[in-house]
Amino acid sequence: MRRHFWCALLIVPLMVGCGSAAGPSTSAPVQPAGALDPTQGLPKYPKKALVNLETTKGLIVVEVDGENAPVSAGNFLDLVKRSFYNGLTFHRVVPDFVVQGGDPQGNGTGGFIDPLTKRERTIPLEIKVESAKEPSYGKTLDPNLGSAPPILRHNKGVLAWARSQDPNSASSQFYITLADTPFLDGKYAVFGKVVKGLEVVEKITQGDKIVKATLADKS
Repeated sequence: MRRHFWCALLIVPLMVGCGSAAGPSTSAPVQPAGALDPTQGLPKYPKKALVNLETTKGLIVVEVDGENAPVSAGNFLDLVKRSFYNGLTFHRVVPDFVVQGGDPQGNGTGGFIDPLTKRERTIPLEIKVESAKEPSYGKTLDPNLGSAPPILRHNKGVLAWARSQDPNSASSQFYITLADTPFLDGKYAVFGKVVKGLEVVEKITQGDKIVKATLADKS
């Protein structure tokens, strides 16, 4: 099952036939969540951190926002520390929409297999809305239907998790937006932004690689 963008403009999301308007996606089994805490056992990071993504097109520096998305940030930083992203390709590029990478299979179907559990690690959809003290988990929100807007929105250059139709299926695949995409707000988990090298992101084509991903500061 692929992790592509699902058509956010449709009442019933569909993957087939979405074209460039479909959302970032991946495919993965859903990790069973604890009855009381869906984030139990998952890596968390409560602060901000910088990550260098050295690519075949140049350096991209992203700021990961653990203050507003601690589980999403923790998952990404854990994978960076494991050198998981080193050598992986950007397998999906949609002009004026997104650049997507982080799949060990290179075709939109893979995720991170935890060496301890031998299972694919997935994280719940994590969205913190304005005025909320904590993020919500496992459910999509629609600002057009009365939900408070997310703090982290889909502006150009943000970093977010790709997933399948199940909101709790993000694993390792991420995307960077090439334009403002507000129709994805509340449906996909934004957890950071590009702070240097957006012009490099715009040059990426399908098949370009992440040569190395490293922490740019102590985390």
